[in-house]
Amino acid sequence: MDFNVKKLASDAGVFFTRAVQFTEEKLGQAEKTELDAHLENLIARGDCTKNWTEKIFRQTEVLLQPNPSARIEEFFYEKLDRKIPTRTTNGELLGQYMQDAAKDFGPGTPYGSTLITVGEYQKKLGGAEREFLQASAVCFLTPLRNFLEGDWRTISKERRLLENRRLDLDVCKARLKKAKLAEAKAALWSEEVDKAEQELRVAQTEFDRQAEVTRLLLEGISSTHVNHLRCLHEFAEAQAAYYAQCHKHMQELQKELSSANGDTFPNTFAVNASTSGISAGPSPLSGGSAPGCPEASSGPLEPVPLKIEEVKPPATGTRKAKVLYDYDAADTSELSLLADELITVYTVPGMDPDWLIGERGNQKGKVPVTYLELLS
Repeated sequence: MDFNVKKLASDAGVFFTRAVQFTEEKLGQAEKTELDAHLENLIARGDCTKNWTEKIFRQTEVLLQPNPSARIEEFFYEKLDRKIPTRTTNGELLGQYMQDAAKDFGPGTPYGSTLITVGEYQKKLGGAEREFLQASAVCFLTPLRNFLEGDWRTISKERRLLENRRLDLDVCKARLKKAKLAEAKAALWSEEVDKAEQELRVAQTEFDRQAEVTRLLLEGISSTHVNHLRCLHEFAEAQAAYYAQCHKHMQELQKELSSANGDTFPNTFAVNASTSGISAGPSPLSGGSAPGCPEASSGPLEPVPLKIEEVKPPATGTRKAKVLYDYDAADTSELSLLADELITVYTVPGMDPDWLIGERGNQKGKVPVTYLELLS
């Protein structure tokens, strides 16, 4: 116990002398031993490497896992040396929702079968994302973390030790200077001068040794750059493979949807039209009341089935028709209409019965039957 008390007192004394030396240096009241230029450059380069590696590491974490809560959870798993549980990606979750919805809507319906197809590819995208995250963590994040938590901690420890050795050296220099001044005044060779010189030699030796150790560690930063360069290439390759795989999946999905569109979409529209009793053509309903339509009430609107048979198009020949409401053409195959104008209309073989061909001067295009009043 006595030994520990003495050691504690000794350590406290050393700490105090270092603190005094450091404070006097900051105030310009004491001289400071400067490191050689090469070592200073190595220290500056090491600090730059540490700062940018830390920023790149943190931002890569955000890129790969945008959810802060998930990043904190993964951090604690790593600190506890426990395996991080497998996390479902957003793409996989979306794909599962789509396929579950298809079961309720009916997998045999056009919408249900399409949900199954799209959901399957969303799962594939999610699986590709998981592979990319795992590859990036191994080839890029882990080496950066190892540098920050391993090599750089060792370098920082040795640099702190070098700073302490420098402070001890400057304290010894100050003591020797004071001893020599006291000797000059007393005109005697005192033991204090011998003791101060011996302490200075020991401090100089320890400082030089520690400076060499720190220099060797900092020169290893060059190999760290080479390692991080290789990791950067692997990260870029992982990204390229991930996006190429996503592009391939989406091209396959587009082909499947395109091949199914020819049958799915017409059947879907036919089913909707037959089950609802409403024409598949454009609805003339707008924000206000149209001519010939009942005024909108303030209460909830009730669906009113349109009786298409009341405005049957002529089988052959041409007829005049009066436009009931304004109509904006959806594409170049249609003809825009203005309310109350007269146009010529006729049908063509195989045409949708809800549409007619309308002519106005040199303009011609499809027009919806529900927007017209056929004249005899």
